[in-house]
This record gives sequence, structure tokens and C-alpha cells, in this order.
Amino acid sequence: MIDTFITSITELAKTSGFAQLFTMDGLLNLAMIAIACVLLYLAIAKQYEPLLLLPIAFGMLLVNLPLGGVMDPPTTVIRPLTTEIQDSAQYAVIELQDAAGNLLNGFYQDKNASVSGGLLYYLYQGVKLGIYPPLIFLGIGTMTDFGPLIANPKSFLLGAAAQLGIFITFIGAILLGFTGEEAASIGIIGGADGPTAIYTTGMLAPHLLGPIAVAAYSYMALVPVIQPPIMKLLTTKK
Repeated sequence: MIDTFITSITELAKTSGFAQLFTMDGLLNLAMIAIACVLLYLAIAKQYEPLLLLPIAFGMLLVNLPLGGVMDPPTTVIRPLTTEIQDSAQYAVIELQDAAGNLLNGFYQDKNASVSGGLLYYLYQGVKLGIYPPLIFLGIGTMTDFGPLIANPKSFLLGAAAQLGIFITFIGAILLGFTGEEAASIGIIGGADGPTAIYTTGMLAPHLLGPIAVAAYSYMALVPVIQPPIMKLLTTKK
């Protein structure tokens, strides 16, 4: 009885998320969880752009939880053919049209036993399909106050500086070995515009969409952290 209990507890521990943290992939997840906790602290305790940092950090925390599966795509269960199914010529013909290879190997796709994807997988489709960027632009447009810009047109130069950042970042990415499409996607971050970075990356380099989206919004949210030491370095007390 005790041996069975100990064995059950041991097997449970081996298949738990805590055990997965001590694998190579788990250590990477642990590092990302630590970064997420730091960003959560900055967003909540220090109030550094909480509207940006809080959802970014929370998303990082969720996707790096071991065995969480929140980003897993939907899957179809593959089952071995039973004698009953093998004897059904009609079923075999239908399935042969859909997946001849699986049937010939003794398997079939059970469409009634498909597994749904994780929650964040479906939410992420809004990023991949380019749905969120226009919505973000719409929201930003309705919240933007152009009064200071109209009162001081010289502030347009700040926008010009942002465009210069695009080309500098693009050239830097090329020198680091990225392709033209990848460098263009990375360079858009230099324009300090998250929705544009997401849209451009989705068109040119979708495999970099996740890192670029996080990088774009993280660095904009961390401006209050990055800016003060640079200002102190480049200015005097007078």
C-alpha cells in the first residue's frame, strides 16, 4: 500500500510542471518567467507603462509555464484502424480520399476526437492575421491629443528622428546577418510604432512576429527606465 502510494507520488512529480523546469527547455522557461516577473514588478509597483508592460509580462508568464499548452495549436487524434473500421468499405473509401497515407499505414484521423488549441493560440491569430494593428491604430487615433503638436509644429522633428531610427536599425540588422525582409521588419521598430512593426513583420517575416512584437512594445514601455541614465550621461547639472 505504502509502496503504491510512493510510486504514485513519484510518477506525479516526474510528470509535473516543476519537474519540467529542470530540463534544458525548462531552464529557458524559468529564465523567461524571471523576466516576466521583473516586468510585472515594474508595471505594478513602479507604474512604468502598465498598459503595455502588464499584458506583455502576463503573456510571457503564461506561455512559459511548463506543460501549460496555452499556445499549442489544435490537433487531430490519430487512432489505429480497428477490425470494424477495416471491414467498412464505405468508411475506408471516404478516408482514403482524405488521408490515404494514414489508412495504408493502419491509422486514420478521428475527426470527432480532435483536441482544441490553447487559449493564447486563438488570441494570437488576431496578430498573425493583421486584425489587431488596425484596431490599435483606431484606438490610438481616438485617444491622441494633437493640441501640443498644433501649438508647437517644431515637434514634427521628433517624428523625423523616428524615421531616421528605422534606417539605422535596418542597416544594423543587415550587418548582423539578417535577410532584407527580416531587417526591414526589425527596422520598423526604430520608428517607435508597435502596430506598424506587427503589420510589417506579419507581411515580410512572420517567423519573427513574436520576438519583434515583444521587443517593440517592451522597449517603448521601458523608456522611463532607459531614458534617465542616458539623460544624466549626456547633460550636466547646470
